[in-house]
Amino acid sequence: MRLRSSDGEGHRLPSDHGSLAFGVAPRYPGPAKTPAPGAISALAIGGGYTVGPRENRTVLFGRNKDEVHVCVGEDDRRVSRQQGVLTHRQGQWWVGNTGRLPIRLPQSRWLFPEEEEVPLTSGYTPMFLRGSAEREHLLEVYVVGSNGEQPTAVHTEPTDTPRTWRLEPHERLVLVALGQRYLRHEARPQPLSRVQVADLLAELQPDGEWGYRKVERVVANVRWRLAHARHPVAGLTKEEVPEPVGNWLNHNLLTELVMNTTTLVPPDLALLDEPDGAEPAS
Repeated sequence: MRLRSSDGEGHRLPSDHGSLAFGVAPRYPGPAKTPAPGAISALAIGGGYTVGPRENRTVLFGRNKDEVHVCVGEDDRRVSRQQGVLTHRQGQWWVGNTGRLPIRLPQSRWLFPEEEEVPLTSGYTPMFLRGSAEREHLLEVYVVGSNGEQPTAVHTEPTDTPRTWRLEPHERLVLVALGQRYLRHEARPQPLSRVQVADLLAELQPDGEWGYRKVERVVANVRWRLAHARHPVAGLTKEEVPEPVGNWLNHNLLTELVMNTTTLVPPDLALLDEPDGAEPAS
């Protein structure tokens, strides 16, 4: 049975839609030009769905694209055909787990099957669905606030543009692997070791000649570039960090790339699911 859009009022989001981490696009197909207050958007790598609020309205997500509004993990049989549901009730959106495996929410909170639904706050919420072979599938959710505000809607005040750093494709791949715990919004994340990153990249790019020294060289080059930029990032050199140095240099680097800027965002995790997702460094 092919699922119909809720009352014809919902709108599909294309697979090339930008990350919801940047807010909801001001225009999308259909008669509505801007998202209504309380509207919800859900987006996965294959596309998404957006719809306005209404009592008991539901948005389904899972593996079977004919039975859900948002298809997630379509090539992974560990993801349930109907993994979860977003429900609007009493002026609020809630997320429930209707699948077999738990869903990980921000701050490493787990939502288990048949557990009570969890309320969603306005703004951006990334969710991760457990899959096979330690895979996790990202579902981005964005709820428009009661006043219909958007992250950049400051109107008469100058807009602060977040600083982003230019990364080469192979640098982005290495840093996504290194900082995947940060991109998954885990509590108190730490970088992966250079050996773990090298092993992962060797599986993704068997001809890339990845080793832990090559990984460290790529990461060190990015740290040096940011530390010596026109507006340098602090905490990226050994002279700035007290002993023992440990993971502090890479932690500070990932904090800058993930938390202080939008250089790396959760959808970048898709690089780790795509063989040869970035050209190896020469």
